[in-house]
Amino acid sequence: MPSRKELANAIRALSMDAVQKAKSGHPGAPMGMADIAEVLWNDYLSHNPANPDWANRDRFVLSNGHGSMLQYSLLHLSGYDLSIDDIKNFRQLHSRTPGHPEYGYTPGVQTTTGPLGQGIANAVGFAIAENGLAAQFNRPGHEIVDHYTYGFLGDGCLMEGISHEVCSLAGTLGLGKLIFFYDDNGISIDGDVEGWFTDDTPKRFESYGWQVIPAVDGHDAGAVRAAIETARANTTQPTMICCKTIIGFGAPNKQGTESCHGAPLGDDEIVAARENLGWKHGAFEIPSEIYAKWDAKEKGAYAQSAWDKQFAAYEKAEPELAAEFKRRMAGDLPADFAGKAGAYIRECQAKGETIASRKASQNTLNAYGPLLPELLGGSADLAGSNLTIWSDSKGVSKADAGGNYIYYGVREFGMAAIMNGIALHGGFVPYGATFLIFMEYCRNAVRMAALMKQRTIMVFTHDSIGLGEDGPTHQPVEQLASLRTTPNMSVWRPADAVESAVAWKAALERKNGPSALVFSRQALPHQERDEEQLSGVAKGGYILSDSKGTPDLIFIATGSEVGLAQDAATALREQGRKVRVVSMPSTDVFDAQSAKYKQHVLPLDVTNRVAIEAAIEDYWYKYVGLDGRVVGMSTFGESAPADELFKEFGFTVDNVISVAQDLLDA
Repeated sequence: MPSRKELANAIRALSMDAVQKAKSGHPGAPMGMADIAEVLWNDYLSHNPANPDWANRDRFVLSNGHGSMLQYSLLHLSGYDLSIDDIKNFRQLHSRTPGHPEYGYTPGVQTTTGPLGQGIANAVGFAIAENGLAAQFNRPGHEIVDHYTYGFLGDGCLMEGISHEVCSLAGTLGLGKLIFFYDDNGISIDGDVEGWFTDDTPKRFESYGWQVIPAVDGHDAGAVRAAIETARANTTQPTMICCKTIIGFGAPNKQGTESCHGAPLGDDEIVAARENLGWKHGAFEIPSEIYAKWDAKEKGAYAQSAWDKQFAAYEKAEPELAAEFKRRMAGDLPADFAGKAGAYIRECQAKGETIASRKASQNTLNAYGPLLPELLGGSADLAGSNLTIWSDSKGVSKADAGGNYIYYGVREFGMAAIMNGIALHGGFVPYGATFLIFMEYCRNAVRMAALMKQRTIMVFTHDSIGLGEDGPTHQPVEQLASLRTTPNMSVWRPADAVESAVAWKAALERKNGPSALVFSRQALPHQERDEEQLSGVAKGGYILSDSKGTPDLIFIATGSEVGLAQDAATALREQGRKVRVVSMPSTDVFDAQSAKYKQHVLPLDVTNRVAIEAAIEDYWYKYVGLDGRVVGMSTFGESAPADELFKEFGFTVDNVISVAQDLLDA
């Protein structure tokens, strides 16, 4: 019977061998945390290698994702569809074992980690989702949602500011099924962290409201097991288990130093490590008895089978709730959503209201919210400005986890990364809001949503210099272009209430990636549309108004500048010019249309084009061509009332006409 040390040494051996074969990677963390991982995965983690997507599985997050070989070793050894050849192919092109864990590449990897601190943020999202679903679906005698979120993190995650944002909120919400292990090895890339990281981590987490278990010997299985028991016994606080470990444990000449953090150990050191650990097997060689002891397939099948029986009883007792749970976990919207949303869009068109698009967004939430119990909203302490609270919003709290609105506080980055975890968990469609300028604070989490193809909805308001007196610190200029050039990010900047309702519908129906909905502070005029134009909104770009015959000039505009384009076009038509106005609320959706449709909207033979948007001008040359014109921003804004700013920066009918005439006369 293999000992615990031998089981842990299998992780160490696979990790150092894979890194050595790849000639790159991070062997230190996997070797240092192997003993902790062995106890957690063999004694506590409830999962089914044959079904990595089982709804009630425990979630495991490796926040210090550079130690990815730890996770790959665990998945391989415990029986997931991850072969020894996959391990040997570590960090290679199209490998199932990429350099950092990537959701969708490797069965059993719950989230993409590597950007430090975001893993624990995702884990907080997992725990919020578990807690919320339990409150909404569990009934006496039928606890169908009942699982833990476990995770590992290191000094780097704790140095990143996002860890403060999310761990503070986790303590406030009392997420008792969130348990993390801190790999306190005292080493980061630059060496001994005593020179730059001397925080009292236990006191820090105690101040957040966490249960803290300090000074656990991370190489003593009994001590680790006792700590986990204490953690699981506390159902009202998240737990941080602080484990003292030796980075690169077992490598006699490199353990405990930065030299084993992010580089292969080298052939000679691997030989010495094998001897030091008593590991007498060759590279990538795991004895059958160790595989057998690690194998979790039978245990996992039993755990899921027991839950399946529990769910069958729940389905009999609560058939409507059971059907709703299955729908939400599948990520499907209600069957009647599309029809009812379409009716609301037509209602907006008929109403013809001049309104700020942020207010139009709130009105849309009031229309769509009652149809979508899976909506889980929030704002980074700007609810009154973002207008993300709708009539049936109910706050999530420690006392009541069953709400549908999270008060994130001033935690933009944490909010976006938590939303990623909520989306990954399943059962909710999260949306979160802040000013567009503060997209910069949450930028990397927004990027991660796109990378992981997660349905998160970012609501960005106060979308231009039109927010006025707060000045250039709060006036976004380059942010729209940044979002639009992010792969798999869908961006909408609506011109009125109708386009706002269409944007929300598109974001909710998009299952393979995030959406950014960008709304104005100021009121925007309603635009008249016929049925063809109304259907064109959902195509991202459409002809809003036109002259008879081939146009002399095409205006392309978004958001608050669509009304400006319409006014300028009217004036030019009175001068005898044939002018087309194209509203393009979503460039990526327009780009995905057929060549025939795009040619219909923007004929190639009409080269006189002017794009109008109160944002960085460079982006628009892809639509107007190098010989076209852009009325946009090339500098930061200023502090002044919005009307003065639009005049100062050329967003006036007179200036747009002047630019157009200059182009036509060229």
